[in-house]
Amino acid sequence: MPPDISVIILNWNTAQLTHNCLTALLTTTATRTFEFIVVDNASTDGSVDKIRTLWPDLQVLESAQNLGFAGGNNLGLRQASGRYTVLLNSDTLASTRALEILADFLDKHPEVGAVGPRLRLPNGQAQPYAFGADPTPLYLLRRAVSALLWRRALHNWETEQSLEVEWVSGACLMARRAAYEQAGLLDENFFMYFEDNDWCLRFRQQGWKVAYHPLAAITHLGGQSRRQNAAAQAAYDASLRYFYRKHYSRLAQFWLALFLPLYRLVYPTV
Repeated sequence: MPPDISVIILNWNTAQLTHNCLTALLTTTATRTFEFIVVDNASTDGSVDKIRTLWPDLQVLESAQNLGFAGGNNLGLRQASGRYTVLLNSDTLASTRALEILADFLDKHPEVGAVGPRLRLPNGQAQPYAFGADPTPLYLLRRAVSALLWRRALHNWETEQSLEVEWVSGACLMARRAAYEQAGLLDENFFMYFEDNDWCLRFRQQGWKVAYHPLAAITHLGGQSRRQNAAAQAAYDASLRYFYRKHYSRLAQFWLALFLPLYRLVYPTV
């Protein structure tokens, strides 16, 4: 019988983080049925051997090349058999109970195709960018102006209320199988960044809602893979440009080309 929840953990040279992530999950009591899939994105640090030694009964999928966030997770999505599937970063610490709270939310809200939890920093504070709005020209302009003039974000990531949003972070994203079977898998033209935005947008285009549910909370250590990738900033900008080519007009693309250097003055890093 298929499990309730499939959990896909993408590993790239983060064997210890993945081990810690699995330990947090597998040492908590679950009331639902789970399957756990680790996808290794062509690590060079011996991750596969380390993970298989520490977790001999775990399903580990190996990619011969680094497929990026979308490509790696798609390997797991094709293998997953759960009614709900979670994309979970290796640099997170989550309990099965937190994931069950997300599944309970989807059970109660059949119109929702994807839901994300509260992401907490190691110090307990809410992590920015757990959810947001599509990066339209107006949104990026409002975001830059808000940061520059009022020194504040457009969203309250400390909110205690469940919200309908436009996207939730791929660091921990639970998707309904029926939704992604309809919308398709992650777009592998995104190597890293904005693939979660794009996925959630495609869910919404198919009539599904996207929600943020802060009653479920996990810790996101943040940026562990990015620190090993000097090209992260270029990948972020390239993905944003591709998002614009895919979803917005040529006029919007021209606007982005002009605006992005100025935007980088306000937000110099990812």
